[in-house]
Amino acid sequence: MPPVSGIAPLDALDAGEARWLEDIRVDRQRYLLIGNPADQWMSRAWLPVATGQSVDVVVGIFRHHEGPFTAEVRRHLLAAARLCAGVLRMSGIRQNPTVGAATDALRTVFDRLPGTAVLLTPLRGPSGDVEDFRVDAATADTADALGRSGRELVGMRFLDCWPMTPEEPLWKGCLGTLVSGRPYESEPFAQQHFVDGISELSTYSARVARLGDGLVVNWVRHDPSDRQEQRLADVQRLGNLGWANWNLLTGEVNWSSQVFAIFGRDPAEGAVPLGQLPDLALPEDKPAVARAVAELMGQGRPCDVPFRLVTREGIRHLRAVAEAVPDDRGTPVEVHGFVQDVTAQRSAELALIASERAVLTQHGVLQAERTVAARLQDALLPLPRQPVRLAGLRVDIAYLPAQSGLNVGGDWFSAIELPDGDALFVVGDVAGHGIDAVAAMALLRFTAKGMIITGSSLTGALVRLNALLLHSRDPHGTATMVLARYTPRERRLVWAQAGHPPPLLLRDGKARYLDRPFGMLLGAGDSARYEEAECRLAPGDRLVLYTDGLVERPPESIDCGLERLARAAAVPGAGGSAPLDRLLGALLEPERRDDVCVLDIRVPVEGEEPAQ
Repeated sequence: MPPVSGIAPLDALDAGEARWLEDIRVDRQRYLLIGNPADQWMSRAWLPVATGQSVDVVVGIFRHHEGPFTAEVRRHLLAAARLCAGVLRMSGIRQNPTVGAATDALRTVFDRLPGTAVLLTPLRGPSGDVEDFRVDAATADTADALGRSGRELVGMRFLDCWPMTPEEPLWKGCLGTLVSGRPYESEPFAQQHFVDGISELSTYSARVARLGDGLVVNWVRHDPSDRQEQRLADVQRLGNLGWANWNLLTGEVNWSSQVFAIFGRDPAEGAVPLGQLPDLALPEDKPAVARAVAELMGQGRPCDVPFRLVTREGIRHLRAVAEAVPDDRGTPVEVHGFVQDVTAQRSAELALIASERAVLTQHGVLQAERTVAARLQDALLPLPRQPVRLAGLRVDIAYLPAQSGLNVGGDWFSAIELPDGDALFVVGDVAGHGIDAVAAMALLRFTAKGMIITGSSLTGALVRLNALLLHSRDPHGTATMVLARYTPRERRLVWAQAGHPPPLLLRDGKARYLDRPFGMLLGAGDSARYEEAECRLAPGDRLVLYTDGLVERPPESIDCGLERLARAAAVPGAGGSAPLDRLLGALLEPERRDDVCVLDIRVPVEGEEPAQ
């Protein structure tokens, strides 16, 4: 300590009274606090120790947390200071042994000691740090890595004898004990040792104690029973279980330390008799535990009962397994078993059950929504069972919902004959799935037909549909669409589109896509502009209108899908009966992520009767 005024230990020595520094902010104003930095110790106490007629020693207690020392803690610390007094009184009359150069007598003592131990003196470098230790004495059973033993090791460097030590916790333990004076004991480890010149692998623990300026290091070899006991302790710790034994005749109860930890019970309170075990359980679980204990003690029936109890850490889920040992008349006289903390497992089970229930609930909601949407879609978008005849054309229609997920999409079609004899063909796709998509589909489908029937042009209908979608209940919804009007007298097809893939025309065995007129996605903006295009059809022509589910295959671009559709449609022999079925079979994958809607329109050749 710095010999300056204003520090608490000198104040405690001068007054002969303890100084309790419990609030560092207040204490800074009274004393010069020791420590670098001082605030690493938020509270401290200085306790004077009387070693004779006068008080010339003070013991310092340092804590990382602030707050008062309770009355009980103060009593314990003052008692510990009084215990130090006797040792300090003796230190004045005992001569410290010189361990830097061990005497022959000291080496002789080591010669007679059983077991494995060495006396070490630190060897310091120019900086003052310990670089190695010198072996000043060694027991006869001590052998280094090369098989040298006993007095052969005296005078040698520690790291020359055991070169792997710096990589082991033992080295840090030696340095720590040298500085702090506190003994060190390592965890068990495996090490080679020599017996009659033969190397064997055994389990050891190393212990380090300070002796003067040096260290005594000894290795304790564990016999099989020690290792078995250590394994049993490890099993209890890792499995979070502990054993218990109840003698029903003497009332003696023995618990392992792990049982006290599981019950959150202080070992000083003692173990609980078997008959009182149900009192530890929650009221809801007490009857089951009481019944199991009564059958165990009365009839010797083994038990395996789960129950809960409350500890400082909260509610714990436990499992008690026990069996009775009967006397020669069959009366239970002893009960032994184990208690296991299964809180983590039970918490995981409860979380899994809750998750499964949530999944089932969500699945039910999605399934119900799919059912409602499918029924609504069937009602709003009836699918003909066979090809239909419109304005002298044969029209095959296909609608295939997605194969993955529980969602129903917003793809739709219209194929109707107008009052003036023309035919109207519509294919559209609303973004998204579910009820909202079906509702938007119905809105656009029926509104488009109504506008065209009442005399609106194709582009005029698209402009109004765009405005309608922008002001619907989902202002962020979008849709694509193709509108086509066919006049049979001239075989003239006028069409317009809103962000939709172009129709595919097949003529004389060749396939090509119609050039798209300008047209923005519906719902993309309030200043949308649309144009019309015209195409003259000839007998034998085939026109395919479709949604993007027919050509899209993530992650490839849609251009690849368009090329695939053109190749499949142009395959020779694709005409005749059921051409659309063959086309879909060639293009669609078993698992589709999107709905598919297709109108396959054919202009009959001379003499061919269109479908009814």
